[in-house]
Amino acid sequence: MRGGGGHGRVSSGDADAQRAANANAPKIPDLLKRIGNLFAPHRTPLIVTAVLVVVSAGLSVLPPLLTKEAFDVGLFPKAGTPNLPVLIWLVSLMILIYIVSAALGVWQTWLTATVGNRVMGALRVRLFGHLQKMELAFFTRTKTGIIQSRLQNDVGGVAGVLTNTISSVLGNTVTVAAAFVSMLVLSWQLTIVAVILMPILVIAQRRVGRVRAKIATKTQESLSDMTAITQETLSVSGILLAKSFNQQDTEIGRYAAENDNQIGLQVRQQMSGQWFFAVVQIFLAIIPAVIYICAAWLLFHNVPVTAGTIVAFTTVQARLMFPLLGLMRVALDLQTSQALFARIFEYLDLKPAIVDAPNAHPVHASRLGKVQFEDVVFSYPDAGRDTPPTLRGVSFSIEPGQFAAFVGPSGAGKTTVSYLIPRFHEVSGGRILFAGDDVRQIEQESLVANIGIVSQETYLFHATIAENLRYARPDATDDELEEAARAANIHDTIDSFPDRYDTVVGERGYRLSGGEKQRIAIARVLLKDPRVLILDEATSALDSISERVVQQALDAASRGRTTIAIAHRLSTIVSADVIFVVDAGRIVERGTHDELTAVGGVYARLYAEQVTQH
Repeated sequence: MRGGGGHGRVSSGDADAQRAANANAPKIPDLLKRIGNLFAPHRTPLIVTAVLVVVSAGLSVLPPLLTKEAFDVGLFPKAGTPNLPVLIWLVSLMILIYIVSAALGVWQTWLTATVGNRVMGALRVRLFGHLQKMELAFFTRTKTGIIQSRLQNDVGGVAGVLTNTISSVLGNTVTVAAAFVSMLVLSWQLTIVAVILMPILVIAQRRVGRVRAKIATKTQESLSDMTAITQETLSVSGILLAKSFNQQDTEIGRYAAENDNQIGLQVRQQMSGQWFFAVVQIFLAIIPAVIYICAAWLLFHNVPVTAGTIVAFTTVQARLMFPLLGLMRVALDLQTSQALFARIFEYLDLKPAIVDAPNAHPVHASRLGKVQFEDVVFSYPDAGRDTPPTLRGVSFSIEPGQFAAFVGPSGAGKTTVSYLIPRFHEVSGGRILFAGDDVRQIEQESLVANIGIVSQETYLFHATIAENLRYARPDATDDELEEAARAANIHDTIDSFPDRYDTVVGERGYRLSGGEKQRIAIARVLLKDPRVLILDEATSALDSISERVVQQALDAASRGRTTIAIAHRLSTIVSADVIFVVDAGRIVERGTHDELTAVGGVYARLYAEQVTQH
């Protein structure tokens, strides 16, 4: 069978695919629209946040105006004597405004943090759920570490944008507008001086943003590679492989090299734009001095400008510049996050290759157990043009309750047959009938519900035995668990453990022997109670003693069901009702064990070789 697996390295194909995705990255307006759609379910808190932002922004420009009055009316009135009652009232009002603004700011921060994190969480769950719907071929051609990076690094990388963008844009926009109006009211001449250099800063910001976006893309690619390395090498299988070949230093070096690359990219990302912001800071620092000079020039030309106006203007001007700087930072963040959003939306835009037909229906219970292939042709999606099909014109029929076996050389296409029955892959030609209907016309959930699979590589979660068994049927009672375990010939073994069914099996079941894992997998399938049972070389990796015990469990599991066995050890299927011999993607022989050995063909040769070896 073609497909994923093993410990492949981070390939150039992954990087090429990423570069292609980045080349098609959505533009900022499209991103804003799609980001906005993420917030649609949270309209009420967003409206409250918007009101708080507008009120806070409006309040923020009042203190400078009150400062003008405090100078011109309270401290330096025309009469010459400070007006203490007015000054106290104005100062008290300013203090009250600061207190109210602070309280509103805390409320606003809580709302934006709550909404932003809920949106981020929903996005992560949405992405995870979408990946669950993807066909098996997607996972055989995509590294697990790359998928993990999309879910963790990329979604986490846009958390700040999701949390702060709306409140920052709205708040800073209102503040800028209010401050600009206040400045015009105070002095239109000084306002022109204060904002004349703004276009230059905007142009510089856009250039910095493009640079940061490119660095962000490379940074996420590097994070994906690091995640893939971690997933490959720090799993139990990866550690065993490294220790078996004494390659720990090689793996450390590989990780260290990518880590050095990541460090360099992180430094570049943090430093990019710093000169721009340094220039902005200098600009903000010298503007008040320029305002003082311009005010002196106005006074010299008999344009009335009070001390309060100058103080209030420079204060408002500072309140204008900082929100403008905030808006520039948001624009930079959006440009920087463009690559991250593109990677997330790229996965969300993937269309599953296998979906239910519009008129799909459940499996017909009256015809359960019958499986037919009619001239089936199949090629794996990632196979090259010159690669011959994995299956070519395969036809057979298995009746309800029959025990059918598929045998043949390695790579002949046996496992592919087993994957096509539950529609894990889509046929390239011909059709597959399950219970009399084309599998493409059956609801996938109903189809899979009637099929149980026990594979050679048993997968158990890092959880208790009971939790692993209940994966097949979450509502199963303890008695039903025990009944399934007894049928699988594993109950006595479980009962001997100190924690019995609450025993934690370890990652991928590594605390159990191969035979114990297989029998638990069989018990899990029995708990599901499928009408069709697929055994994909379920005993090939076991020693002879474990094989006999597991084979007994498989024989018990097969009773009363249609059983399809993909066999490596032919001794396990000599009693099969029908044996199909697969070679080079075709069924070349079919019959019982006695019939096939009498013919003297492929099966007879394979059987003779195994008998000789033993």
